[in-house]
Amino acid sequence: MPELHPGMVAAFVQLPQDRPLTLLTRHSVREQAPGHGVATYDLPLTPEGILLAEEWGRQLPMPLHGLHSSPVGRCMDTALAMARGAGREDLAISTSFNLVEPGCYVHSVGEIGPIFLQMGPLAFANRHFVEPLPGILSPEQGGAKLLQHLHRHQGPPGTLSVHVTHDTILAAFIYHLMGRTAIADADWPWMMEGAWLWFDDADTVRWIWRGAPGERNIAPYREHFSG
Repeated sequence: MPELHPGMVAAFVQLPQDRPLTLLTRHSVREQAPGHGVATYDLPLTPEGILLAEEWGRQLPMPLHGLHSSPVGRCMDTALAMARGAGREDLAISTSFNLVEPGCYVHSVGEIGPIFLQMGPLAFANRHFVEPLPGILSPEQGGAKLLQHLHRHQGPPGTLSVHVTHDTILAAFIYHLMGRTAIADADWPWMMEGAWLWFDDADTVRWIWRGAPGERNIAPYREHFSG
């Protein structure tokens, strides 16, 4: 049976109880791409991945307020399984293209797609951190779109909103917030791993990633926010 990253539950003691909490998470365990290539949209969760998401739903530290997902099937199925585990099958799942690959970062798949396929996710992410690429927004611009999405979909204090996305988006977002310009294989998000986030005020986002707290002033991102 696959396991959660150990930092997920360990973070519970660091989470605020008086704020709306957000979990931006990769989907659960999926089938392997043929030849271990790039995963296509049609790859489903494995039976073990569904069970893992259900068990994680049972462990969530706060009542669920909202479920948001990439429209890709494995992300939707992750959200549904988490809702079952949390006893919230009544909760509607809202889909967002901000959470799907290429989502909030890519504005021209035709330009960037061949580069991504040639380089692979990790090498592509490292190049994206440090230089402009055709057809893709900068880490700051894409991060601003995702920050705005997460901020708009907060629940009341003491509740949790879950956003199910993909590894490439989660990695680009959290490591940019951390100020990283390069990552290694060991940094790549596990399946069903996520970042806990909350907003202290209009200009500050805080997070827990792999047990380590962080914060960033997001006022400079506001110029990229849509109306």
